[in-house]
Amino acid sequence: MDLVIKNCRLVDKIGEHYIGVDDGKIADISKTPINADETIDVKNNYILPGFIDPHIHFRDPGLTQKEDFRTGSLSAANGGFTTVFDMPNTLPKTDTYKALKEKMKIAESKSVVNFELFAGTNILDEMEKMVELKPIAFKIFMDLESDEDLESIFHDLSLLKEKTDYNGLVATHCEKKSIVESETSKLKQKDENETIDYSYARPAASEDESVKQAIELAGKNNLSLHVCHLSSRKSLELAKDASRTQQVSWEFTPHHLLLDNSAYDTYGTFMKTNPPLREKQESVRISDLDETSIIGTDHAPHTIEDKQKGVWDSSPGIPNLETVVPLILTEVNKGNIDFDLIPKIFSQNAAKVYGLENKGEIAIGKDSDFTVIDLKREGTFNIDEFETKAQYSPFDGKRYIGMPVMTIVNGKTVMDKL
Repeated sequence: MDLVIKNCRLVDKIGEHYIGVDDGKIADISKTPINADETIDVKNNYILPGFIDPHIHFRDPGLTQKEDFRTGSLSAANGGFTTVFDMPNTLPKTDTYKALKEKMKIAESKSVVNFELFAGTNILDEMEKMVELKPIAFKIFMDLESDEDLESIFHDLSLLKEKTDYNGLVATHCEKKSIVESETSKLKQKDENETIDYSYARPAASEDESVKQAIELAGKNNLSLHVCHLSSRKSLELAKDASRTQQVSWEFTPHHLLLDNSAYDTYGTFMKTNPPLREKQESVRISDLDETSIIGTDHAPHTIEDKQKGVWDSSPGIPNLETVVPLILTEVNKGNIDFDLIPKIFSQNAAKVYGLENKGEIAIGKDSDFTVIDLKREGTFNIDEFETKAQYSPFDGKRYIGMPVMTIVNGKTVMDKL
């Protein structure tokens, strides 16, 4: 075989194991030694199916002063991720065949991890062309669209599903445009705004109404719905209820799980993000993670200058790829969540929702993507040691227990801290 990984601890098996890799695939899992051209000793640490982040913004092309596919993918590898899904709001937007093909070339030339690309919506003919390039899904920013336009977009996607091999999966940014515009207008009339006002300008009600609308439109048009960065407790209840009768999934970000809008008092506009942090009683929390959950970091880096332009003009977004796994493992070590959830929320569930049949599981025949975890490694986040171009993080200086120490992509080591 090409590679054997020895002294592996597996979440669902007792004792140490050997994993054999051949031609980029898992070829053997054994408790007895395997011969191979190359051997990696993971020193009795846990080895998990390679982590998948279904929601990142690598800003490439057009905004590469913030991030690019090289630095972003190095950031992903450093954080333990082997596969990432890039969003379409670059310059130009990834909403044409030409733009999607160009971004594919950029990613292929720069990325050190596996990648998938979202497509933005467009007229039906253009979306038909984009389907030929097999985007992972179509993304709708509902906060930028009128109700009439949303009706049309969802209808066109249903036609696209009938006419092509598009699988019918749509990912949504759920905030109600009319509510956001109305509340923002009211708050801007104050003599002086504080950063926390931003969370009231885009209230939980705007997300709740938008999630409700997305569920209805997806059901009406026979589409599968994935709600990105779900942050409101009521929205979570709506999504859970809908998932009993139709294909509805959702993801959580680390900042919405771990912080509430009181963090604006400490971090100011560096905490600005869409959707914003919620009031504590309205927000999702760590205890909401379960067997079906997905973590999507919404890694959204900006320059320091972009983040310091005041309440309304500062760019929304937080870089998360290099902090999220240690943050969640710290919650495991605190006893707040079960370690058995980690491969599900970071890999298996995203692979299932997005149809990545060869990922999300350590099993013979699957892709040789692995994330090695040292559950007891302790440290303090230091933004200067990160690979991202972003020079800020609300978690900078925070202590953690548990760290990804090796990332293996297609049988090749791309990060090693063992």
